[in-house]
Amino acid sequence: MFKVGKKFKKLVWSTFVSSVAVAALAGGAFSAQPTQANAEQAAVSSRLPWMDMSLSPEKRTELLINAMTLDQKIQQLAGKSGPIPELPQCGSPGRHVPGIPELGIPTFRITNGPVGLGGGDCSPQDKATALPVAIGLAASFDPNLAYAFGDLMGGEARTLGLHELEAPGMNLARLGENGRNFEYMGEDPYLAGVLSSKEIQGIQDNDIIAMSKHYVLNDQEQNRGSVNVNIDENVLHELYLLPFEMSVKDGNVGSIMCSYNRVSGTYACENDYLLNTVLRDQWGFKGYVQSDFGATHSTAPALNAGLDFEMQSARFFNTANINAALAEGSLTIETVNQALSRRYVQMFKYGIFDRPIVRGTIDAQTNGSKSREIAEQTAVLLKNEGNLLPLNPSVHSIALIGKATYVDAAVAGGGGSSRVSPLYTVSPQQGLQNTLDKLGSNAAITKVTVANDNSNLNEAVAAAKNADIVILMAGVVTSEGRDRPSLSLPDSQDEMISAVTAANKKTALVLKDGDPVLMPWVNEVPSILEAWNPGQEDGNVVANLLFGLANPSGKLPVTYPVSKADTPTSTPERYPGVNQGVLDSTGKEIPQVYYSEGLEMGYRWYDAKGIKPLFAFGHGLSYTNFDISKLVVTPKTTDGTKKIQVSFFVENTGKVAGAEVPQVYLGLPKVANEPPKRLVGFEKVWLKPGEKKRVTVTIDPAASNHPLSIWESNADTWKTLDGEYKVYVGNSSDNITLTDSINVRTPAGHSK
Repeated sequence: MFKVGKKFKKLVWSTFVSSVAVAALAGGAFSAQPTQANAEQAAVSSRLPWMDMSLSPEKRTELLINAMTLDQKIQQLAGKSGPIPELPQCGSPGRHVPGIPELGIPTFRITNGPVGLGGGDCSPQDKATALPVAIGLAASFDPNLAYAFGDLMGGEARTLGLHELEAPGMNLARLGENGRNFEYMGEDPYLAGVLSSKEIQGIQDNDIIAMSKHYVLNDQEQNRGSVNVNIDENVLHELYLLPFEMSVKDGNVGSIMCSYNRVSGTYACENDYLLNTVLRDQWGFKGYVQSDFGATHSTAPALNAGLDFEMQSARFFNTANINAALAEGSLTIETVNQALSRRYVQMFKYGIFDRPIVRGTIDAQTNGSKSREIAEQTAVLLKNEGNLLPLNPSVHSIALIGKATYVDAAVAGGGGSSRVSPLYTVSPQQGLQNTLDKLGSNAAITKVTVANDNSNLNEAVAAAKNADIVILMAGVVTSEGRDRPSLSLPDSQDEMISAVTAANKKTALVLKDGDPVLMPWVNEVPSILEAWNPGQEDGNVVANLLFGLANPSGKLPVTYPVSKADTPTSTPERYPGVNQGVLDSTGKEIPQVYYSEGLEMGYRWYDAKGIKPLFAFGHGLSYTNFDISKLVVTPKTTDGTKKIQVSFFVENTGKVAGAEVPQVYLGLPKVANEPPKRLVGFEKVWLKPGEKKRVTVTIDPAASNHPLSIWESNADTWKTLDGEYKVYVGNSSDNITLTDSINVRTPAGHSK
């Protein structure tokens, strides 16, 4: 994979831009020398003035749109299938907008994310690095890692001649059964917003347009194309919109994908409140809105409500429909121009008009190594009774047991449009052997693949009895388009886990999944490592973690319940929804789902209801121990506008290097009627044995996550209340070890 700096890229592009435009005008090949660049640039700029790179993206866009015919404008409003003139070897993929060569408009090429490049505009030819799933990235609690994650994807997109990456996903894990939780960043909006914003920066620093999705409330796959979400306005803003707001204000994201579902009776992709009032007017978003594939349901209503770009069939944004809407006056040409302008500004901003479309070669080994390093930091050590982990490499025999999906091959992500065709994979057995070789171990590995119906479970039990240690692998692989039938592990894995663990108490269980699972056997298993779906380097990642070549440092971004009944979505009206006789225009029933748990979602629910989870949000052990001490909060009294400093010490009191993630939560005044606490800060701290560091987390009332504020629906704004705010510091939502408080006395009528 090539990687170049911004200054160098601009120099290179200046020699390329004329080749693109001249070749487009002539319809032929280009072989000019760099010495001709200035003259050719001037010639092109005189014929196509918007190709003058000295002009601003806004001015270039204005010039281009003024030169376009109506038919050309309409052709650019939707994606289409078909061959790519610049890359005939790609066949006829369907994730692009055909270019207009006579205007110098290139084919606009799109790829899916958010766990690597999946379903891109040259599939299945394009292979890419299969990264760990996004919920694993969230478990890292590490903004720097999120940047690296985005940078790797953005760099690969650039290498393959792509322009837009449909990532990150930031729908919240309200529902444990959601088939796409693996693509998202967990249950807390602040965590999701921080990491998504950094991922966006990593993507866009490669001059690839990032896309925040799916806007908004696409929190279940069942009935996703028809369901209507009923939600209170304050809940919408304080939870589900918040990561998107942060992605706009902190990530400066170039595009937003609107979702399939309805919100308060109106489809998300033609919802004026969401797309205009909130996104543009309140947040100041300057980019463009693209529909999810098939999520457009109208022409003039969608364009007027703020949808700029239909993917992908041009079912509604086509010549006949738009001409009819213009003729009847339901649509204006200014709205059409505005939709194009929003996308073209981003395309000019990121140099898409000014560089040739060329497919390069990804450096598989370099990026695979990066993927492994990322995945090693996403794993969460849930339990480690008797310090079984890290495993002792001096053992003589290891039984490697599990169902085929988890023990025979790398789990390189979930299914659906985000599925990545990996450049290579490392199986669990190969990775285990690699790590044993590094450690100089001669341990023999016996692998038993257990049938889905457990018909050969006796073979696995026998292997476990005869081994010094057992590595047991289990999990679930989910997919877009369908939810899990339950929170339980599929394919009789609970029975398998209990039987194998009973045969050998020295069993380390590795979970490979993308969301919480029920664990009826939790007290039988001494050690549990949540590895998520680790990506193409699965084997190496898991083995390095099990044997201590990497120290697990992740924290849960979702709560693991004891039972389904303990969750906030255990009633039909909350999921999957109920039918109440509401019909659409064709007479079909519109399922209604009610977010009646309000703000009590995720750890907020467990806090408010006094329910003890199996493993709490923020939980994660290590191969070392940490102590968090000496909390100091300043100032103790504030007017609600000044920054608050939360300082404490973190010390590694164990014998190996590792990382702790102290978490800062805030409890609002009782008059706010909010859940007991919300996450407002965290920091990943790497420490050597015996090392101690002072950490300061800043709570900025003016930050995009509105840490001190609630949404005041009547006033349509954020409001900071007077009163006592509790400050909580701990290493999980249910392990608060330090507390303090501050008092807020706001000037009369203060809001923000």
